[in-house]
Amino acid sequence: MSRETTTAPRAWHILWRQIVAMIYDTLLVLPLFMATTMLWVTIYGPRTEAQATVPNEIQWLSWLCVLVGFFGLFWRKNGQTLGMQAWRIQLIDTSGRLQISWYQCLRRVVFALLSAICLGAGYWWCLFDRSGRTWHDHASQTRLVLLPKKTK
Repeated sequence: MSRETTTAPRAWHILWRQIVAMIYDTLLVLPLFMATTMLWVTIYGPRTEAQATVPNEIQWLSWLCVLVGFFGLFWRKNGQTLGMQAWRIQLIDTSGRLQISWYQCLRRVVFALLSAICLGAGYWWCLFDRSGRTWHDHASQTRLVLLPKKTK
């Protein structure tokens, strides 16, 4: 791993940091969603009063690709999105390797969405799991670690 002194904190310490990091990252992903939508509207034309011109399947699939691409690039580079960097959490795989695969990124994003759709049950699961992992941690064989504060 890139840092020698990562710690295994209690699940609650990671959960609240993860939630706040998600808010940060949402502010970065929303403009990407808007740009993707603008691209499809440019190709298919604007919405009419009767129906949307962009097929729902194309819109949702493109948004999934944006999510996997955004998070995958950050997670594969150094295990952290910008929000995760701000809150000192890092994603590693269960064997301790820092770089996760694209397959793990895809599984993590899909299962994180399912976790959120189930009223956050997949996130709250970490409070009851012995290893403090969420549904998407289990599905992608990853875990979050809390990094130490940087010394000045």
